[in-house]
Amino acid sequence: MMPTRSVSGGGGMPNNKVKYSRLADSDEGYIDLQFKKGPPKVPYKAIALATFLFLIGSLLIIIGGLLLSGYIEVSDPNRTIPVLIIGVLVFLPGFYHLRIAYYASKGYRGYSYDDIPDFDD
Repeated sequence: MMPTRSVSGGGGMPNNKVKYSRLADSDEGYIDLQFKKGPPKVPYKAIALATFLFLIGSLLIIIGGLLLSGYIEVSDPNRTIPVLIIGVLVFLPGFYHLRIAYYASKGYRGYSYDDIPDFDD
């Protein structure tokens, strides 16, 4: 047996008192919920790699500085400059990405975790 609706009078209108509103004509099929961002996804692997690059670069810069100043004896002084250059090249990307991660974690405007490349894709 099928349930039946109660209909008031002979007009075929339901008996409830629901108020309806007309949709906007310029809707174009979009809703505001589509454009809301979810919570940021923290790229832990990228931050770990940036930390590793930062530490290795710092170590190479310190060793290169000690070699260049003569505090550590070296037989060929021409090999001290490449250690410094490699240290700077490794240090800079690590520092840059750690700075973005720090500012994004503190909530500074203009910084987000989306600016750090993610290796999970």
